[in-house]
Amino acid sequence: MRQVVRQFPESRTRGTVAVAIPPPPGPQQPQEPQGPYPPPQGQTPPPQGSPGQYPPPPGPGQPYAGMGQPYADPGQPYAAGSGQPYGHPYQPWGQGYSPYNHPAPVNGFAIAALVLGLLCFLPLVGLMLGIVGLVQINKRGERGKGMAVSGIVLSTIGALLMTVALATGGARDFWEGFEEAARENGSTFSVEKGECFDAPNGSLEGYAYDVDTVPCDGEHDAEVFANFEIPGGDYPGDDELTETADEKCYDFADAYAMDSWALPEYVDVYYFTPTRESWSAGDRVVTCMFGSTDENTGLTGSLRKDDSVLTGDQLTYLLAEVLYTDALDTAPAAEYVEDDLPGHKEWATRVAEGLDEQATILRNYGWSGDIERPVTDHADALERAREEWEKAARAADADVFYEHYDKAYELVDGATAVTARKALGLAATPPSYGEESGGDGGGGSDNAKEV
Repeated sequence: MRQVVRQFPESRTRGTVAVAIPPPPGPQQPQEPQGPYPPPQGQTPPPQGSPGQYPPPPGPGQPYAGMGQPYADPGQPYAAGSGQPYGHPYQPWGQGYSPYNHPAPVNGFAIAALVLGLLCFLPLVGLMLGIVGLVQINKRGERGKGMAVSGIVLSTIGALLMTVALATGGARDFWEGFEEAARENGSTFSVEKGECFDAPNGSLEGYAYDVDTVPCDGEHDAEVFANFEIPGGDYPGDDELTETADEKCYDFADAYAMDSWALPEYVDVYYFTPTRESWSAGDRVVTCMFGSTDENTGLTGSLRKDDSVLTGDQLTYLLAEVLYTDALDTAPAAEYVEDDLPGHKEWATRVAEGLDEQATILRNYGWSGDIERPVTDHADALERAREEWEKAARAADADVFYEHYDKAYELVDGATAVTARKALGLAATPPSYGEESGGDGGGGSDNAKEV
């Protein structure tokens, strides 16, 4: 921001001494203006060019003669000059300073009424200012009657429009749009769902003041999959904002990237949350995004796999798979089976029910072309996996539970799943669960695994 500096001209002081200015020589001299005061009686102006017609200029520190007495007393002669002509006479055709015939001032209320009327801003105030302006103009003889009347008319129209807007809800829509524009053009920034961007410093951690959107086809730091607003009120604090974002963003992630097999293992969920400062400016938006947990590896290509890009067959297959994965997400809080065997057995029952529903959908849907056979084969594998989960639900100890648990996982993500996905055109590389979901199949309490 640059400071605007106004340069004012050097101050000039005009005296108040009445000075008789001679008419210019020649035939084209203008008429001497007739002032409101007649020339002094009994006094004949000195002839043109006669010595002493101008008083000498005052010397340093010497006041002008007659300061404060701009006109000579009627009947008294003008003060005689010193006998020396004035060294620098006024230009004959210049616009001289005259204290007479000033135009009447323009009424300030009339101006304000016109401005408010033109802007349709505070129409009732503009209406009142216009009325006050008219009253003052009539009393004081000021100018601006046309502006006052125009302000009254425009303010009246504005008041009527505001009444209609309030009655129809248009004012509310306008204000919401204004607030949205203020957020977008203020201290906050927004990235839309489906857009990819690069962080200025290459990191998705810490504070972000702006990001550079880039095409998702190339390399990028993050891909936005959701934006949601937090209810207004006082700033909830960093911890509460983080908890809310963590819960909702993971739900949105599953809906945006429905094919879990297509997510690289180094991809995780990140989010932007409002700061205390941006909250005070009206920021309520949480932005959810996918990013890389490996600082040396970025994202390439879009991770979007939802109904906007999937075929009907692909969408049906993945929606059926959600029934199983949702049941998996209900695992007990205890990390190890031996720490809560009853809780894990109840969980196994829920997973078996999810597999049964998934297999039923895969068998009954009308698959197109060559897709039906591989998908039906996979449904058979899911039935066998369901049986293993049911056996785990009846396990007498953790060792038996782990045995059936491992067999069930191999059936769900085994060869039949790969074949069915290839036929559907989906990702065909099973995800790597690491030690958390696999093992030697016969582990016991000495070889406890995280489930």
